[in-house]
Amino acid sequence: QVQFVESGGGLVQPGGSLRLSCAASTSIFSIYAVGWYRQAPGKERELVAAVTNDGGEKYADSVKGRFTISRDNAKDTVYLQMNNLKPEDTAVYYCNPGWIGPIFDYWGQGTQVTVSS
Repeated sequence: QVQFVESGGGLVQPGGSLRLSCAASTSIFSIYAVGWYRQAPGKERELVAAVTNDGGEKYADSVKGRFTISRDNAKDTVYLQMNNLKPEDTAVYYCNPGWIGPIFDYWGQGTQVTVSS
């Protein structure tokens, strides 16, 4: 089965920035839209942003104007640039193909983002 590898998380102060990366073990990202999701402790996983094959984007209201999703089809990699981070952005971030919801019912290990002073 295809594997997803997320990276780029870390500890950052409020107002700081991080850039997350998601790579797939196959060229599956060239076929589907891809979404970034996050799950905070005690909360359900939520869709944060998604990008189509031709660059169409959508964002959750909570991150609009602060996060930017992009993709490099040649590298089968999807990115999430996160600026002006807030403590409420603290979560484990995952990627999965799909526009409305995840296509696959399994997930990578995710990458932890912690926003704290």
